[in-house]
Amino acid sequence: MIERWSDEGELPNFAKLREEGASGPLESTTPPTTPLAWPSIATGVWPDKHGIYGFQNLSSEYSHEMYTSHDVKQPPLWEQISPAHIGNVPMTYPAREIDGTMVTGMMTPSTEREFTHPPELKDEIDRRIPDYEISLEYPEYADRLDDFETAVSEMLADRRELMRLQMDNAGDDWRLFFFVYTAPDRFQHLIWDMDRLLEHYRSLDDVLGEVMSYTDRHDADLYVVSDHGFGEIEQLVYVNHILEREGYLFRREDEGTRGALASLGISRDRIRDALQRVGISEEVLVSKLPRRLLDTVAEQIPGDHALYDVDYERTVAFVHDAGNCYINDTARFDNGVVDPEDVTEIKTELAAVFESVTDSEGRQLLQVYDGEELFPTDESSPDLIVNGIDGYESRNAIADEPFGDTGTYAASHRSTGIVLCRGPSIDAGATLRGARVVDVAPTLLHGIGEPVPKNADGRVLFDAFDEEATPATTKVRRSDVSRLETDDDVDEDFDDVEDRLKGLGYME
Repeated sequence: MIERWSDEGELPNFAKLREEGASGPLESTTPPTTPLAWPSIATGVWPDKHGIYGFQNLSSEYSHEMYTSHDVKQPPLWEQISPAHIGNVPMTYPAREIDGTMVTGMMTPSTEREFTHPPELKDEIDRRIPDYEISLEYPEYADRLDDFETAVSEMLADRRELMRLQMDNAGDDWRLFFFVYTAPDRFQHLIWDMDRLLEHYRSLDDVLGEVMSYTDRHDADLYVVSDHGFGEIEQLVYVNHILEREGYLFRREDEGTRGALASLGISRDRIRDALQRVGISEEVLVSKLPRRLLDTVAEQIPGDHALYDVDYERTVAFVHDAGNCYINDTARFDNGVVDPEDVTEIKTELAAVFESVTDSEGRQLLQVYDGEELFPTDESSPDLIVNGIDGYESRNAIADEPFGDTGTYAASHRSTGIVLCRGPSIDAGATLRGARVVDVAPTLLHGIGEPVPKNADGRVLFDAFDEEATPATTKVRRSDVSRLETDDDVDEDFDDVEDRLKGLGYME
């Protein structure tokens, strides 16, 4: 869309960026999701080295908790370059102490938490942007798309003001300014109308013009990257249903308390709806009751949750988060039933099962990737990754049918995004080929004369540099890196975060 609209004169600043800089497609992580891709952009390594496989970290007890910045094992750019100013980057909560400023992004519970560094930056945000929010409550807008469009525009304006605030704080003394606009992702999930999308991208184009002027004044290179692409979705594919149908997954039987509730027609959804009618939301429950207690109660109520409603003492495999398929082996899980020596054979069986799912014309609808091949350095990585082809999205709810309507979700992630760069060391009009999200950090580091981590999975994109610029004629230096460990546990109420993720279709 950016290429087409800039060619048509609709996005003049994007057109200028392409004409005066280098650009090309950018391949995302597998799966192409926010919590995997942004850490890969910021660190230059794939998930097996940075440690993030989704929004929620699965434990051996089949429980999960939200990933945070403490779980990122590889030092991001802002721990290698200073002074640095970081704004709205996903997976940065809680804020870590850096030489510069940080305002955390997606996965931050709320602005009532310590979401800035230094902490007093929060007061400045309150004064300058009194209605600043990390994100919107997306379920509220499911059937109010006009209101949603207005809310996203207001959120974009506030985010732009935050960028300006951090620019003011940075002054002339900075080496890295890393800022993320999540508005186009949020907008496109619910609205896939070209006229309305163009209007949104015109707003982004205006922001880009301001940023280009800023980097020109500071004689700095500018990198514009997306963590993934986007495209329309036609149907949902319930992968845990497929496992259940083929005898690899079993639901908990409705006996005892579950059976009594089921016989009365009481389900988790009906209880949630009833509580909401009397003014008691999930947020209130989670804020007032211990999470472990809520998990225990949830397990007793019939439903279709990918964790609560699985009988793990009989289940061979299950899918968690964004297509992460785990074999329930005895070495990994407390109630595992599979001998670790049988995992390889079962992976082969499961791959055949998923690849056999087709549409009415015989087209294969699911892509299956071996976790050992994608994530070779981490034995605790998912066994398989299962994702829908373009137009289809895999979901992990235990549904009664293999396919479902998309509901309020109009579009979702694609594996190919875009990278554009412009500045004193960049070759005007160059085309970048074969670029991946892990190549961004090595290229940026080399471009400013910094060493690239020895364990980086990415490469320096030399095609981006002007042949007479220093980076084009300088050998890549390498260095050992390590991240400062933190013993602090992140004991937070993430229910608001979960609600937003459900509203975007990221979680069931």
